[in-house]
Amino acid sequence: MSNSPEKRNEWRAILHVQARIAVLFVPVVASLLLIAALAGNDRKSVPDVDRTVTGSVR
Repeated sequence: MSNSPEKRNEWRAILHVQARIAVLFVPVVASLLLIAALAGNDRKSVPDVDRTVTGSVR
């Protein structure tokens, strides 16, 4: 296995492309986490239902 400068530059270019692609996914992951946090908090604001009353209404 040779450590020629061409091979090092090739690997550096590959890692550079992978890093640029990874940066594109950061806003997607951040927005999904924000949506999940808001959806989790939204459930707590729903008023509790009295199960004894809803059973007799049917």
